[in-house]
Amino acid sequence: MAQPQTAAVQNMLSPHSVYRRFRQIERREWWLWACAVLVTIFLASALASFLLLSSELHNDGYDSMLVHPAIRGVVGLVLLFDIYTLYQQSQIVRIRHQVLAQEKLFRLITENAGDMIAVVDINGHRLYNSPSYQKILGYSPEELQETSAHEQIHPEDLALVHDAAKEAQQAGFGRRIEYRMRHKDGTWRYLESTASAIRDDNGAIEKLVIVNRDITARHRLENQFRQAQKMEAVGRLSGGIAHDFNNLLGVIIGYSEILTEGLSLADPMRENVDEILKAGRRAASLTRQLLAFSRQQVLEPKALDLNEVVSDTERMLRRLVGEDIYFTTHLQNPLGTVKADPGQVEQVLMNLVVNARDAMPEGGHLVIETANVELDHVFVSRYSFPFKPGSYVLLTVSDTGVGMDAETQTHIFEPFFTTKGKDKGTGLGLATVYGIIKQSGGYIEVLSERGSGSIFKIYLPQIQEAAQRSSPTVESFDSLQGHETVLVVEDETALRTLTRNLLRSLGYTVLEATNGGEALKIAATTPVLDLLLTDVVMPGLNGKTLAHELTKQYQNLKVVYMSGYTGQGVGNKEDLSSTGLFLPKPFTREGLAHKVRLALDTRTPAAPC
Repeated sequence: MAQPQTAAVQNMLSPHSVYRRFRQIERREWWLWACAVLVTIFLASALASFLLLSSELHNDGYDSMLVHPAIRGVVGLVLLFDIYTLYQQSQIVRIRHQVLAQEKLFRLITENAGDMIAVVDINGHRLYNSPSYQKILGYSPEELQETSAHEQIHPEDLALVHDAAKEAQQAGFGRRIEYRMRHKDGTWRYLESTASAIRDDNGAIEKLVIVNRDITARHRLENQFRQAQKMEAVGRLSGGIAHDFNNLLGVIIGYSEILTEGLSLADPMRENVDEILKAGRRAASLTRQLLAFSRQQVLEPKALDLNEVVSDTERMLRRLVGEDIYFTTHLQNPLGTVKADPGQVEQVLMNLVVNARDAMPEGGHLVIETANVELDHVFVSRYSFPFKPGSYVLLTVSDTGVGMDAETQTHIFEPFFTTKGKDKGTGLGLATVYGIIKQSGGYIEVLSERGSGSIFKIYLPQIQEAAQRSSPTVESFDSLQGHETVLVVEDETALRTLTRNLLRSLGYTVLEATNGGEALKIAATTPVLDLLLTDVVMPGLNGKTLAHELTKQYQNLKVVYMSGYTGQGVGNKEDLSSTGLFLPKPFTREGLAHKVRLALDTRTPAAPC
């Protein structure tokens, strides 16, 4: 409940109160002047009559002293009335000064308020516009004065505004609404508005006071938040699907490779099996992109100089864009260091360049830029995601292509969304970029207009660490064959069986378990165990916990983790590097053989988790 003093101040500053006080002063002032004139005329007439009577009586011989007291009384009344009139006039002047002071204070408040305040008549014509209109919408009060209140309102919102104004005229106040109003530059601003009525002396509504608040920034943040929630939900769904498909694809690819090795080149079935193998590998590529989008792939981050990544991939990127596109790079030197998976950053560059190429079918200009940037609180406040102020490396890919409208921009990072024709794109390119950047701790922003090209800005946080120069490594093994004992732990029966058969074909002794608990039971009766090949995500005891338990029993045990995604307990390869190597699903026979041999040939034993 409002305090009496607060209520009094609010009432004093109310435009309705100021208006009523002026009307009251006008009525009171005219009444006083009318009374003064009438009384003066009356007293003057009375005085004249008394003087005439006095003269006649004096001529007739009466003593004039009989008349003089009456005359003195009349004169006294006139003086008293004049004094009263002067007093009332002084009161009117005092009240007028008070009202003018209130009006000045009220105007000072309205002209310095952050909200836009307008007064319109019942026909919608503007009578007053606060200076905030020019700050927020670009129109001067004079420009607005020449227009109707409805001219700058979005056509789709006119009915809503009309209904709210009608309610205010009927009830004296209107409900809070949100609508769009055109800025002087042609863009639309989102406003939150309320209306209240000003009544005349008879109680009829003659004006409306409208208060508009600019909520464009809030509206943008709400949209970003909803979009982020949607992307998160789609990402979880995509990650789960990709994980299940990876297990199935692993079986398809593995058995296809076994069949291929058993068939001669002249065998008519060889071509059919090759097609199955190709389809499986294409499907595996799609699931990897889904995992990238859902931020559930396993990364191997290292300290990177993005200039090196751009330079190393520039030749390949130039081949991708073709000769009809002018391709340039602008790389700031020195450039800050970031932490990311170099292979994934290359994937980001390739996807963005391909997207830019496809947006310029008639040729154009493609630019890749790097820069060090400092982002302050003002900048990051524009975004709904947890964007932190600080030092970043900015990677920009811009083109002069066809551009995108606002509606397209709200969907471009969704998986399988594409504006390309049939069979010209999977719709996973930008979704993959989004997932990789998010999983790398960065942020991505797109700026585009239809017909004006597109700009993709990627912000990666800087780290205080020297960049590691990436160099290709060649694995060489005298033989992929082995005789060691390997424990395979996988809850998918088909994939576990395939893995067992592949390892046995290479000469290994293979033990198998469906889960962590069963693996511990097998280990309890196994005196020698050289390698644990385990899925990371399993019901009950997961792969990391299992490795922790078994490395206590077998000091020289080597570990290889298998997984198609990082949904539980695995964020990147650094999480696994202290205990073993990582083998992504789906894997090939050669990939499995190399990873197992590499782990077994590593001299340093795995340390407990």
